[in-house]
Amino acid sequence: MSKFGALVMGPAGAGKTTFCNALIQHLRLNKRSCFYVNLDPAAEDFSYEPDLDIKDLISLEDVMEELGLGPNGGLIYCFEHLLQNLDFLTTALEPLSEEYLIILDLPGQIELYTHIPVVPTLVKHLTRFGSLNVSLCAAYLLESTFVIDRAKFFAGTLSAMSAMIMLEIPHVNILSKMDLVKGSVPKRQLKRFLDPDTSLLDDESPADPSRSSKAVDPADTESVMGGASFSKLNKAVAHLIDDFSMVSFLQLDVQDEDSVGGVLSYIDDAIQYHEAQEPREPNDEIADYGDDEMMG
Repeated sequence: MSKFGALVMGPAGAGKTTFCNALIQHLRLNKRSCFYVNLDPAAEDFSYEPDLDIKDLISLEDVMEELGLGPNGGLIYCFEHLLQNLDFLTTALEPLSEEYLIILDLPGQIELYTHIPVVPTLVKHLTRFGSLNVSLCAAYLLESTFVIDRAKFFAGTLSAMSAMIMLEIPHVNILSKMDLVKGSVPKRQLKRFLDPDTSLLDDESPADPSRSSKAVDPADTESVMGGASFSKLNKAVAHLIDDFSMVSFLQLDVQDEDSVGGVLSYIDDAIQYHEAQEPREPNDEIADYGDDEMMG
C-alpha cells in the first residue's frame, strides 16, 4: 500500500508552519485526509495540533538544559536521538492509508539537510523502509522578500539546490509570503526570479554611482565595500546555479486559497497522488504581484 507525504523545509522565518496550516485547512475544505507531523523540537504554538509531535519524544528545551548545549547543537542532538528511535515515526505512520497526505514540518536550521546527513537519513527511512514506502516530495520555502536583495536571493537558491542534491527526492521550490512584495516588484522582473536569471546580478552595481560625488557615511562604508568585494563571488554562485539548471520557484500566498491549491497540485503531481493529474499552471497569478509601470 502506497503512502504519500510532503517534507516542508526552508530557512527560519520562511513561513513553513504557516504553509502547513494553510495546507491542512485546504485539504480539510476539500475533504482530504492529512496527518500532520511536527519535527521541530522547539515549536510550541500550533493552529492545528500535530497528530505526531517530536516533543513527545524529545524537546530542545530539555536537551539544552540537561546537556548544556546551544540551540544548533541541541537541535542536532534531538535529530540524532530521533534517528536512534525511528519506531516513534514508524509506529504512527504504518497504519495510514493511501488517502492521507503526511505533512512533515521541519525546523529552520538548514544545516540539517544541506551539511549534515541527518534529514537525508530520515528521508531514506521514510521512502525505503518496507512497511512505510512513502512517496515523498520536498517543499522548500524561500521568503519572497529575498528578491529585494539579489545576492541573498541567490544564496537562498543555492541552499535549495543543495537540499535537492542531498535528499534525492522530488522537489518543489516555493517563494512564500508573496503578499509582502505585492505592488513592489514588476511582473516581468518577478518572472526572472521564478526561473533564476543570472543577469539579475548584472543589473545591480556594487556601489551606487550617484553617491560618488557625495560624502560617504562611515556607517555605510562596510556595506559599500562588502558589495564590491563579494560581487565576483555572488556572480560565481549565480552561474553555478545556472549550470545545474535545477531550481525554479512557484509563488505562494497562504491567504489565497487558489495559490495554496496551485502549490498542492504540484506536490500531488510530484508524488503521483493522482495518476492522471496535471499540475495547475500559476502563470496568471504573476499579474497579481506587480505592475509593469512600477520600478523594481
